[in-house]
Amino acid sequence: MTTHIDPTDPAGAIAAAAKAYSNWGRWGEDDVLGTLNFLTDAKRREGAALVRRGVSFSLSQRFDMNGPQKGWRRRTNPVHTMIDTGTDAALGHQGFPHGIGGADDVIAMPLQCSTQWDGLGHIFDRGKAWNGRAAEKVVTSDGDLVTGIEHMAPHVAGRGVLLDVGRVVGAQGELPDGFPITAEHLTETAAAHGVEIGRGDIVLVRTGQLARVGRDGWGDYAGGPAPGLSFTTAGWLHRTEIAAIATDTWGFEVRPNEFDHAFQPLHQVVIPNIGLLVGEMWDLEALADDCATDGVHEFWLTAAPLPITGAVGSPVNPIAVK
Repeated sequence: MTTHIDPTDPAGAIAAAAKAYSNWGRWGEDDVLGTLNFLTDAKRREGAALVRRGVSFSLSQRFDMNGPQKGWRRRTNPVHTMIDTGTDAALGHQGFPHGIGGADDVIAMPLQCSTQWDGLGHIFDRGKAWNGRAAEKVVTSDGDLVTGIEHMAPHVAGRGVLLDVGRVVGAQGELPDGFPITAEHLTETAAAHGVEIGRGDIVLVRTGQLARVGRDGWGDYAGGPAPGLSFTTAGWLHRTEIAAIATDTWGFEVRPNEFDHAFQPLHQVVIPNIGLLVGEMWDLEALADDCATDGVHEFWLTAAPLPITGAVGSPVNPIAVK
């Protein structure tokens, strides 16, 4: 496992990690699920058996104009428009019989503007997409022709585990911006919670940044400094054989990144090479409070992406049930 970073050589570190932790061919040349292959029927039964109290938590932020986006790479907050309203109904403009009326609406938004999954076609490594395919043959102007997120829609449900690194490692429940979470931090947190992380788990990492944003305003939440996973966790993410991972931050990995002149190097390893499903901007606050109260950090989790044909990401409303 890589534990030392030479900040001057991101390309070398990425290439070495990609080679060491590649899952290309592991599930055959036609695979479109990546690490979701670890989330088996048996694993889902294990997850479902964790429901004891029946209490449920939505782990989604809101989808509205008051979100964090600032327009970077044309990422904007959702635009919600009503196309039929109560006013239309009351004034008789809808043309329906016997007094019935209704409301309809439409939303326009980037698929990764709020709580979401990164699909396998979202990131490429030196021109290669997941499983070693040529990026230009996978994602075109028609969308992701091979690993579109619709393939994942039936699969993302199973045992969820919260690693509240903010509470275990941080001060007053939060990690500072720029804090790199190492494999040792993840292991320490799991031990503190009395849980083991393993094959097929959906791991949620709370940094506490979203709690800070809730107090102070969005600021640079979308793309700015943040606590997050260190590049050195690539080995842990591969070795544990987890199905997916999600965080309460915009970019999953620590920002600023740990290399000079680098942009999201951990993404470049884990998505196209490990085939890992990555979630971002999840709201873990209410769940984390409950876990801290009852001491149980594992639960049933369902977090299906919308089956948008050819999409490389999807909004999601994850539901944790304890």
